[in-house]
Amino acid sequence: MTPPEGAGRTVRGGRVLLRALAVWLLTAGALVLLDALLVGFAMSGWWQPTVLALALGVLSAVVWPLILRVALPVALFTLGVASYLVIGAALLVVSFAIPGVMIVNLSTAVGVAVVMSVVGALVSWLLGLDPDELFFRRAARRPGATSESDDRPPGIVFLQVDGLGHDTLCRALRSGEMPVFSRWLAAGSHLLTHWNTDWSSQTGASVCGILHGDSSDILGFRWYEKDRDHVMACSNPEDAAEIERRASDGRGLLAVDGAAHGNLFTGDAPYVSLTMSAVPVLSGRGRRGRRVTASGYGYFAYFASPVNALRTFAGAVAEIFRELRASITQRQRNVFPRVHRGLWFPFVRAGTNVIARDVVVSAVIEDMFDGRACVYVDFLGYDEVSHYSGVERWDSLAVLRDIDQHIGRIHRATQLAPRRYHVVCLSDHGQTQGWAFADRFAESVEELVGRLCGAPDTTRAAAGRSEKGWQAGAVLAEASGRGFVANRLRERVERVRAQEHAPHIAEDAGRVPRVAPGVVAVASGHMAMVSFTEHAGRVELETIEREFPDLLPGLVDHPGIGFVLVRSAEFGPVVLGRDGVHRLATGVVLGDDPLAAYGPHAAELVRRVDGFGNCADLMINSRYDPATGDAPPFEPHVGSHGGLGGAQSRGFLLHPVELPSPEREIVGAEDLHGVLRGWLTHLGHPAPDAPHPAAAPHP
Repeated sequence: MTPPEGAGRTVRGGRVLLRALAVWLLTAGALVLLDALLVGFAMSGWWQPTVLALALGVLSAVVWPLILRVALPVALFTLGVASYLVIGAALLVVSFAIPGVMIVNLSTAVGVAVVMSVVGALVSWLLGLDPDELFFRRAARRPGATSESDDRPPGIVFLQVDGLGHDTLCRALRSGEMPVFSRWLAAGSHLLTHWNTDWSSQTGASVCGILHGDSSDILGFRWYEKDRDHVMACSNPEDAAEIERRASDGRGLLAVDGAAHGNLFTGDAPYVSLTMSAVPVLSGRGRRGRRVTASGYGYFAYFASPVNALRTFAGAVAEIFRELRASITQRQRNVFPRVHRGLWFPFVRAGTNVIARDVVVSAVIEDMFDGRACVYVDFLGYDEVSHYSGVERWDSLAVLRDIDQHIGRIHRATQLAPRRYHVVCLSDHGQTQGWAFADRFAESVEELVGRLCGAPDTTRAAAGRSEKGWQAGAVLAEASGRGFVANRLRERVERVRAQEHAPHIAEDAGRVPRVAPGVVAVASGHMAMVSFTEHAGRVELETIEREFPDLLPGLVDHPGIGFVLVRSAEFGPVVLGRDGVHRLATGVVLGDDPLAAYGPHAAELVRRVDGFGNCADLMINSRYDPATGDAPPFEPHVGSHGGLGGAQSRGFLLHPVELPSPEREIVGAEDLHGVLRGWLTHLGHPAPDAPHPAAAPHP
């Protein structure tokens, strides 16, 4: 017999009430123990502990949220720790109203509040009380929450696990690291597929394409723009706002009553938090008229409970020690490859893995109880840790377990939210592991470019360089039709280190890295870009051959470089490799195809970038070894991404079976945007150019 609608919730509600009563009584017992141990705190009778425990509960559940609306900035900038000063002061005032209770000063009151928060959390855990369920129910009852009679189309919550490739996800599923995903797949509620990233396999291009349907002119996570003499960086708020300004037409994926959290871009969402491109808007430096909420959005619901503040602080401290342990373990075991993790990385890791994650999850749950049409959130932790720990090492997989657990929390919230929601999980790219280029070859790719362009050679790279430059030269001669002679190139390779070089020009003009006179080189993951600033527009192969005769042979001959894209006056865009050339305009391949190891879509993706208006004069991709699955990143990382080669180019997409599966293989972020947009349309959501009335933000 099917139980009446709402019966299950009633039973759970009664069980939660009984357990909350048990927490109250056990907290009163803890107060008795605290009376005996804490100097400056005393209760004279048997009934004061129960009354004080009840007062603490009322403070935490009712008074504290009201106080926090005034004290929210203090909670934000101290991660909720200083908020205990406020609740301690409130407890001190309450003690004067309860006869027989003595709290001598504010510091003692704060101590009592902290201890009681810890006790409450421990008791809830021991009794199996789910704090999420209490939070969900409180959120559902608050003003503004939608009703159970909501008849709008089901919403979608898009949960992005940053940097988790399809191949690594399959490994995590087999090893039991992601039990929530495993249960979904085993139950048949979700389907798993992969999608192919653009050549620029990094968050900037991927998320901009996913949210706005346009990832053009985004060459990497950072790149140089010759006409502006400026290095764009997706992690810079002003640059992120400019990137979104170029891509947005006001009809992004989240434009209709959507929310974005922890992202680089807003997707035109009216509600945002912890989103890079919105920082200039919130500070008054960005575009006017953008509908964004206050900077505290998402924080309030989380810090409304003092236990949450303590839990986040404790979790951050634990994450710092976890990072220190991982770093020490790698050194003790001589794990290879590895990189120096830096003094500040433990704190960065705590920020992404704990603080930002907890606040973002709270914001997503708040969005669902407000009935938002769609939500897009980015979990950053795995990508950050795998850069330094490695793609599939135990430390990185532990982060996936934590993310999986929080995705489970969000899924439970969908079962209690007034509006029905589908949960879609995806990644913006994968990661390919390798020994960092600078460590492996004793010079960075920027130094290599500078040396080949005439900058002084101050590296130790001579011993590892190949003597097969004459082979590359012969192929280049065939590619350009002029200027490269095999014998001449062989001689040049032999004497390149003995040449008299022009003085090296260090990084100048602010952030612009000039590696040689008139030469700028920027590295981004597995991709590097070279621009010749003394020439306007795109510089052709023939000009580069004439002015920097050592550059192209030296690059394609290098064992850490897979291929180079350059524009030829005669043949158009050509991809140069050590043993072959691929003419993209005609598809003609001479020798061995330099793109053969980079997947079936490599030529299409590289040709697309060649058409960008700001394409660099040289686009360099690191060498990928299909036998080992390794590629040397141009940045000091172990797990990295940003170019073509291996797992970095394969993201995952996990979606409910109720949503139609893609009809063909997804190639590029813009293609993925079309799939996600199609799902919203399939569910009955209005088109962005005809906004639903609910899209208007709350006053």
